[in-house]
Amino acid sequence: MKCFVPFRLLNCVFITIASLLLSVAANAQPFSSNIKKVLFLGNSITYAGQYITDIEAYCVANYPNQKIEFINIGLPSETVSGLSEAGHADGKFPRPDLHERLDRILALTKPDLVFACYGMNDGIYLPFSEDRFQKFREGINWLHDKIIAQNIKIIHLTPPIFDELKGGHPGYAEVLDRYSDWLLSQKKAVKWEVADIHYPMKKYLKAHRKIDKSFGVNGFSLASDGIHPGDVGHWIMAKELLLYLGEKKIASAPDVIASLNHPQKQEILKLVSQKQGIMKDAWLTAAGHKRPGMNVGLPLPEAQAKAAEIEAKIDELIK
Repeated sequence: MKCFVPFRLLNCVFITIASLLLSVAANAQPFSSNIKKVLFLGNSITYAGQYITDIEAYCVANYPNQKIEFINIGLPSETVSGLSEAGHADGKFPRPDLHERLDRILALTKPDLVFACYGMNDGIYLPFSEDRFQKFREGINWLHDKIIAQNIKIIHLTPPIFDELKGGHPGYAEVLDRYSDWLLSQKKAVKWEVADIHYPMKKYLKAHRKIDKSFGVNGFSLASDGIHPGDVGHWIMAKELLLYLGEKKIASAPDVIASLNHPQKQEILKLVSQKQGIMKDAWLTAAGHKRPGMNVGLPLPEAQAKAAEIEAKIDELIK
């Protein structure tokens, strides 16, 4: 016995399937459509911000219809543990503590998603100590709870690597291994979102130091001082975050330019970098902090007006 399906019903089914496929395609991007503001918290590596610029440029070039504000409010020297070593900054000031400013940051920026990158300063460049480790864990748990309590999504980053060959402080690389392992364990233990940048950076450094002899006895490095990554290190950070967000197609991209699918990619990256440079100091100044020696940013409305002019130039490029 043959079963006939009415043409009208078949047509409806096909339309429904097509709509679903189009919906999936439209949402095939690193950030869901409800994400409008992405906040980056961290220390001097985040303040430097190249990995944030790389991520924004990637999204602008490859997903131009999704408008997201990427907010860098990293503060050099900062910890989430509240610790500071004796004589920090030649005794001029103790390390700033995120506890002092987080409420103001959240009230000012009102983010939908937070990336938090701490750990590098939290062991204060000393060998492993259970007491210091406990302070780090307490600080991260406090940060997580504060963000979640406001119904904001948070993705933790493992800390970048510390290179003892360049930075001294014997044993500190292992400290950051332990801090990273603990953060990664929270994915299973309490279902946190944790993106690993630590071990990909460590793997890259080890591989290149082993095979690249052109750097002499001091060896290849991602950070000339052992702490602050250069462009390659920042790209590894950006790439690992994008991979975590599902952008598998960039796995083999050697740098940010290679990941940008646009004929004006160089100019897009330049303009995004200009905008980030203006806005990070404006956000930092507007939120307030206790670290001396930082640039005084433009008043936020003035900075946002300049940023809007740059965004208009970017929009022209990507049409």
